[in-house]
Amino acid sequence: MKDRSERLKKIKELIRAHRIENQEGLLDHLQKEGFHVTQATLSRDLKYLRVSKISDGWTGYYYSLPTDESPPKAEQGYVQDVRRGIVSLEFSYNMGVIKTLPGHADSVALALDKLNLPEILGTVAGDDTIFVILREGMTKEDLITSFREKIPEIET
Repeated sequence: MKDRSERLKKIKELIRAHRIENQEGLLDHLQKEGFHVTQATLSRDLKYLRVSKISDGWTGYYYSLPTDESPPKAEQGYVQDVRRGIVSLEFSYNMGVIKTLPGHADSVALALDKLNLPEILGTVAGDDTIFVILREGMTKEDLITSFREKIPEIET
């Protein structure tokens, strides 16, 4: 089984190499490459990668990756909040508890919400603790992969 980071990398490669007009076409390309995913998972991946559809001016639309791979300034601030505040992360199935430095749970939870990590359904923050619920089908490992992609130096 191939992991999420490999799949995201392959999606980028396929979009750069082919004119792909819809999710069905992208799913076909992924299957030929040995990736078997659902349409819902692919939708989350496309959102995470900030893939958009652009017009060719003649016959239709096709997928395009963002031109600037660096995160926007606002996102960099949220990444800093998460990096600064998280102390530990523990999960039981799709429910997690994130411990933060005292007084940091609010800003870390807000940052997690604003980063739009596709794995997170929602957060509830106290003073130094955040309750996290993952979306159906997502795992702690998926969330940690997202953390490492957005915040490479984070300790999880």
